[in-house]
Amino acid sequence: MTRHLPPAPTDQYVALPDARPVTTRALLTVRENPTDTIAARAMTCIHAGAGFGKTVAVTSCLRELEPDQDIHRITFHARPTTRAVRHELFTSLGLPGQPPCYAGEFDHLLKTELATHPRTLVLDEAQWLSSDQLEYVRYLWDDPYTQLAIVFVGGEGCHQTLRKEPMLSSRIFIRQRFTRLTPDEVQDVIPLYHPIRAEATPGDIAFADNHAAHGNFRNRARLTAHTHTALERTGRTHVDQEVLRWAFSRLGSGN
Repeated sequence: MTRHLPPAPTDQYVALPDARPVTTRALLTVRENPTDTIAARAMTCIHAGAGFGKTVAVTSCLRELEPDQDIHRITFHARPTTRAVRHELFTSLGLPGQPPCYAGEFDHLLKTELATHPRTLVLDEAQWLSSDQLEYVRYLWDDPYTQLAIVFVGGEGCHQTLRKEPMLSSRIFIRQRFTRLTPDEVQDVIPLYHPIRAEATPGDIAFADNHAAHGNFRNRARLTAHTHTALERTGRTHVDQEVLRWAFSRLGSGN
């Protein structure tokens, strides 16, 4: 669980000097959707397969709003209990003292705090939430005095999980599904991602995407890191298919 939003340097999946955020169509849409959701004090769902960049995109966009918004991100790595969700909210909100022992008292405390001023909860890896926890989130959001906007972020199963809860699903204001980068997007954005890609030929960019990255940004980040290592160790100044094949071998990709 993280309190508020993590620092910008942690956005990169791997530590890669000189890597830059790039603007894809999905990222442009993300800039609009959480902003509109927060303005409406609503709930939204942003989901995709692993490595498509959804969490990085949401976090980087919300970070731009954070000076004017009270934003808290909670990340789930396993199926939590409702009690665990209460405790993570208690910690993220920075409430003093010890958490209450009884559910009713705990809920009263959380709802009272959430009514003091507008807040945004970002629930990352939301596919781990079960029916009881999703109902609990809706319970807090539905309270007439809490001032909540909620951004669900999750893997491919996230939207299906929410759809199983009609009371919650009917309240989703915006749904966005991240997809793989198209071949045209790959050609447009990859040269901007890192200096070693800036002079790559369209053929080499397509070669790397077809054999290893497959339109997945996390794959591309790993591939770029290994390519960077190859250039440093060999003293080469530019990427070619021999360098790429060595990087592929580290990813277990075909060549």
